[in-house]
Amino acid sequence: MIRRTTTATGKRVLRPLVSMFLVASIAMLRERRSGTLERLMAMPTSKFGLLLGYAGAFGTLAVVQSVAVLSVAVLALDLNVAGSIWLAVVVAIANAVLGMSIGLFFSAFAHTEFQAIQFLPAFILPQFLLCGLLVARSEMARPLELLSAAMPLTYAYDALRAVADDPSPGRDLAVDLAITLIMAMLAVAAGAMTLPRRTG
Repeated sequence: MIRRTTTATGKRVLRPLVSMFLVASIAMLRERRSGTLERLMAMPTSKFGLLLGYAGAFGTLAVVQSVAVLSVAVLALDLNVAGSIWLAVVVAIANAVLGMSIGLFFSAFAHTEFQAIQFLPAFILPQFLLCGLLVARSEMARPLELLSAAMPLTYAYDALRAVADDPSPGRDLAVDLAITLIMAMLAVAAGAMTLPRRTG
């Protein structure tokens, strides 16, 4: 019963991560192709600062989307969350921010919207399969378990599971949230380093 509840919570609250990945990667690609990003880069600002500005804008959307998804899941669909609903909101927002940051990173490598969408199954699907959502990581082969430990989605899902199953999640939740947000910042920093200055 707990496993089914955790899986249902994970599937619903991980949706902001996927949608923010698509929104951020496609929107950033269009900014680059339209020449807007190139004109902004002509200003005295660093690429990291520029991406942080975009991240702030997308982050606001991530907050709204996460609250909406969780509200529908808990109020309309009667999804059970053992922990505090506010902690669940914080975790959902962290997951959406992670998806947004990864989307900003991969937008630098895409030349068309279709290519940006192709990065979703290429990067997110393996993490979705190995994060523990479908099969517990302890039941995986040792190489797969070690591989999952290096994937951001593993910690995002562990944070969701802690809130869904434990009425008073403690240190483990804090660690998973911290790792999720650190990986999100690393993705933004990597995106700044790989972001081309020219649109052509």
